[in-house]
Amino acid sequence: MATVRWFFSLALFIPLSLAAQSQQVVPISETEIRTELFGLRTMSGPDGGPSLPQDMSSGAAEKKSVGLAALYSLLLPGMGELYAGGFSSGKYFLLAEGVLWLAYAAVDVHGNALREDARVYSAVHAGVDRSGKDDQFFVDVGNFASVDDYNDKKLRDREPDLVYDPAGGYNWRWDTDASRQTFRDQRVASENMFNNRKFVGAAILVNHVASAINAARAAIARNSAVDEALGDLRFDAHLLGGWSGAHGVMLTVTRGF
Repeated sequence: MATVRWFFSLALFIPLSLAAQSQQVVPISETEIRTELFGLRTMSGPDGGPSLPQDMSSGAAEKKSVGLAALYSLLLPGMGELYAGGFSSGKYFLLAEGVLWLAYAAVDVHGNALREDARVYSAVHAGVDRSGKDDQFFVDVGNFASVDDYNDKKLRDREPDLVYDPAGGYNWRWDTDASRQTFRDQRVASENMFNNRKFVGAAILVNHVASAINAARAAIARNSAVDEALGDLRFDAHLLGGWSGAHGVMLTVTRGF
């Protein structure tokens, strides 16, 4: 990077009277000189020296970690953008997160309601004991007219370990084949609804990843803006003649290209 320096010598003569020789000269810091010359309110840096103009708020002048921004949005979409100062776009990811979770809950509730209705229907029309039964049992109930038909099929297929014990509560017999078909349709509808949760869950994951990428970009853009603001112009001030015999101020203006 090439730099060009302009040196100004401002004739700021300090009138000193003969009586002033016995008075203590109060030093003027470079921060105060900058404030008087340029009208800038400055903030102290870590070492107490001058830092960025306060016109750039502390939040705007501070660099942000790209990794932290991405991590925050991975945990909760929109939070990384808030951290990086880009919540104007992050709020849409946060809103989408809320909508997607509401959709997930609605699908789950509706799927459970459909499944419960189907199982109640099987108890009424096939005499099914619903307690303690897994999903596979109800699949078999929908595919066979009775437990006897099911057991005969498994024995023919030489799968005796899959046979149900009617005396152990695994018994059913449909009143009509139409009822069995109705139950089967209801059960399939509930399973389809549960499958929809996977799509909503995938959308939630995509929202997290997209927000993380957006937050990282916001942090990168912010840091670039801070670097540009700090790198364009730099002012330095030095007293000519030292504190005891000050007779002027030298200003150094550095501009980066």
